[in-house]
Amino acid sequence: MTREGVDVSDAELTVEVNGPVATVVIHNPARRNAMTAAMWRQLPELLDRLEPDPDIRALVLTGSGDAFCAGADLGDLAELLDAGDASIAVAAEERLAGFSKPTVAVIRGACVGGGCQLAVACDLRIVADDARFGVPPARLGLVYPAPTTRRLARLVGPSAAKHLLFTAELIDTERALRIGLVDEVLPGDRLGARVDDLTATIAQRSPLSVAAAKEIVDDRAGPARVAWWHRKVATSGEAREGVAAIAERRPPRFAWRPPAGD
Repeated sequence: MTREGVDVSDAELTVEVNGPVATVVIHNPARRNAMTAAMWRQLPELLDRLEPDPDIRALVLTGSGDAFCAGADLGDLAELLDAGDASIAVAAEERLAGFSKPTVAVIRGACVGGGCQLAVACDLRIVADDARFGVPPARLGLVYPAPTTRRLARLVGPSAAKHLLFTAELIDTERALRIGLVDEVLPGDRLGARVDDLTATIAQRSPLSVAAAKEIVDDRAGPARVAWWHRKVATSGEAREGVAAIAERRPPRFAWRPPAGD
């Protein structure tokens, strides 16, 4: 296990790496894990360090204690507003969304504003049944960033996105699951075991298949890139290994790793 932290008073991002899974923890207990300016700036740097590690196969984003993230720290709001769509919060969101390996938001309690922004930028959202979600700009007289708004609408659909944005109401996990904002809801005492099982399953799958699927689903792979992925299937040996593992009734040993700088 390795551990590193970025300390800003009692507000920090920490990273723990256990085998193939890296976990980034949002920690700002005095403000229900609100993201400070320093934390927004640090998230892309942490992801830049984690992404090239060939042994990391999945990334978990979660909050410490009983909250995921209550949004942006209001003390830094002026800086975020002045920058608009070029803000450090949007830069952090885009870097998280572009992380090449599967990302899972693990959510307890409050997931509001900037917290929802980060959760939606992840590939999957696994949540405890006490989680609550909200997008509050209309309550504050603000404009949610355009990239963030579009990503939310792609996930839940235009009507559900408008409901969240127009009302700024908090919604519970039942509604969040129904509109597609979250993928799974579990009792809090089962959340950790489920996330461990999910990330272990992802880590066992072909990294080539997973990376290609993520690019294609996220509409980041044009025809030339899709053709590149198909050529990799033919040359990497991943498909041969997968078929052989089934025939021999053993776990597959997928060896492909993304080329450096890809």
